Amino acid sequence: MVDTVARPSNFIRNIIDEDLASGKHSQIQTRFPPEPNGYLHIGHAKSICLNFGIAEDYNGKCNLRFDDTNPTKENIDYVRSIESDVTWLGFTWNNDVCYSSNYFDQLYQYALELIKAGKAYVCFLNGEQMREYRGTLKEPGKNSPYRDTSIEENLALFEKMRAGEFKEGECALRAKIDMASPFMCMRDPALYRVKFAHHHQTGEKWCIYPMYDFTHCISDAIEGITHSLCTLEFQDNRRLYDWVLDNISIESRPHQYEFSRLNLEYTVLSKRKLIALVEDNHVAGWDDPRMPTVAGLRRRGYTAASIREFCKRIGVTKMDNMVEMAMLEACIREDLNENAPRAMAVLDPVKVIIENYPADQQEILHVSNHPQNEAFGKRDVPFSGELWIEKEDFRESANKKFKRLVLGKEVRLRGAYVIKAERIETNEAGEVTTIYCTYDADTLGKKPADGRSVKGVIHWVSAAHAKPAEVRLYDRLFQVPNPAAEEDFTQALNPQSLVVMSNCVVEPSLADLEAEKSVQFERTGYFCRDNQSADKLVFNRTVGLRDSWAKVEAK
Repeated sequence: MVDTVARPSNFIRNIIDEDLASGKHSQIQTRFPPEPNGYLHIGHAKSICLNFGIAEDYNGKCNLRFDDTNPTKENIDYVRSIESDVTWLGFTWNNDVCYSSNYFDQLYQYALELIKAGKAYVCFLNGEQMREYRGTLKEPGKNSPYRDTSIEENLALFEKMRAGEFKEGECALRAKIDMASPFMCMRDPALYRVKFAHHHQTGEKWCIYPMYDFTHCISDAIEGITHSLCTLEFQDNRRLYDWVLDNISIESRPHQYEFSRLNLEYTVLSKRKLIALVEDNHVAGWDDPRMPTVAGLRRRGYTAASIREFCKRIGVTKMDNMVEMAMLEACIREDLNENAPRAMAVLDPVKVIIENYPADQQEILHVSNHPQNEAFGKRDVPFSGELWIEKEDFRESANKKFKRLVLGKEVRLRGAYVIKAERIETNEAGEVTTIYCTYDADTLGKKPADGRSVKGVIHWVSAAHAKPAEVRLYDRLFQVPNPAAEEDFTQALNPQSLVVMSNCVVEPSLADLEAEKSVQFERTGYFCRDNQSADKLVFNRTVGLRDSWAKVEAK
């Protein structure tokens, strides 16, 4: 058995430990079974980390299996995006990718077994009638008038379904279980329906498709899954999962275990709501950096390691709860604080002219890439007599708490000299356009010789060498912690979730930064180069240096 000392424990791992100790299983086999009808989100990442993580920790195997039983909503692009996301998160699936459609022939034969055993029948009630016959949570359902059709006739009708002789919605194959069951999923659930649609794997071979609850348990059994892990909304469906396996001739017997799904503050994880955000143009696509999709988080600058760490911290329980967005943001801050190099960028620039700096002189300064890690080395940063600094880093007058540039006072330029603001130039609106300064030539990398104290430090970019850039300040997509609870969740959208700054300047080293690579803009936050903007320099804010929402939430 695998050493468990270094692994986080949870109720699923406790079950696995017991199963291995008792000899019930000699090897663990899990699976991640997404539907290829959309992009994966942070909730799926929790399931990926759980299923693949367990397989890794117990020297077992994990399949990537696409639950592709509804061809009208699926396509191969979703398949490829899911494969990419799982790989990016750092996991490798067992052997080839699996598809539920691989088992359509076997599923059809198992359906015939149920019909021959008198445990399935073809029903011609329409959708509205089926809902009426189904009953309610307080009242039992009633039997379909087609429930007692003979086995021979049901076999013939099911063959006609397969041959395409019935219209969509005209009939369905249903399990014959118990219309009075207190569990709605056991009231003669549909097993097959007619659907004339091209399938991305099987083409035009089938015009009947199995339902999820019939397909999933059999697929698990065919693949030898030992522990079928799913979220709590499938808890009642475990009864149907077991019923199907109990009533067909299959030897392998997986067991389903349920855990709580991820609920994350300031976002929505419902696929229906995410689709609405995209289709109603509230965001710019599935990979919009404000979206909780893996693709969106990746484009925003979240690392695979930070997402895995987040999933580790939230743990696996049976209790539903709302996870704080601050926990996810803390994971990426910690990761990038340790692993992201530093650079300088000015988002809202104002010109600084150092009047006593030698005309036409330029210097190359050697600036540390990471203040806590010498292994990051140093980079060359050009310096000249004309610079850009942040407008907010200058005031004509200020109290002692303002540790930046003030008229008549000094400040240190990061990695460079001490400068003093001598006078300013303004436009017709009274806005400062140029700050004229002097510099102390003996303060490069050292304190002033006369011992005077200069406490403030600001960042800068040489005007002669600056690269123009667009910076997108992304923030939380919603203004309230639980937007799904709102009558109209779109009314809770945060109008400041994206602020585009078009006149930014960055130091020249950033022109060579690869797409998706992260960097800390000194004193500003963590950013990454956008992976969709090859024609110009665009940086997406991943997260600020501090939790700016803490005060908002406190109020």
